Amino acid sequence: MNFDIKTAEEKRLIQLSDLDEIRLEAYESSKIYKERTKLFHDKKIITKDFQVGDQVLLFNSRLKLLPRKLKSRWSGPFCITEVRPYGAVTLTGKSRDFTVNGQRLKKYLADQILPEVTSVHLQELLHD
Repeated sequence: MNFDIKTAEEKRLIQLSDLDEIRLEAYESSKIYKERTKLFHDKKIITKDFQVGDQVLLFNSRLKLLPRKLKSRWSGPFCITEVRPYGAVTLTGKSRDFTVNGQRLKKYLADQILPEVTSVHLQELLHD
C-alpha cells in the first residue's frame, strides 16, 4: 500500500475546511430561523394595559385537570387596586387582596355600553 502522505494531508485539510464552512452556514441559518420565529411570536403578543379601578376576570389554570365541561375557568370579576412593575397586579376579592400575574387576567366588559348598531336588510337593498 503506497500512500502519499502529502496528498492525504491536503485532502484532509480540504475536508476540514468544508466541514467548517458547513458548520458556519448551519449556525447562520439557525440564527436567521430564531430571529424570524421571534418576530412572528412578538407580532402575536397583545399588550394588556390595566389601570387601577378596572374590573378583570382571573383565569384558573388548575381547572384544566378536572374534566368538568360546564365549569368556567374564569372567575371574578375582581377590581384592580394596584398595578406593579413587570406585570404583577394586585386584585381585591370578596374577602382579601391578592397579587397575580397580569397574563392570567382579561378585562371584564359586561358593564360597558356597546355602541348603537344600525342594520340594513337585504330586501331593502334589492328593491332599490
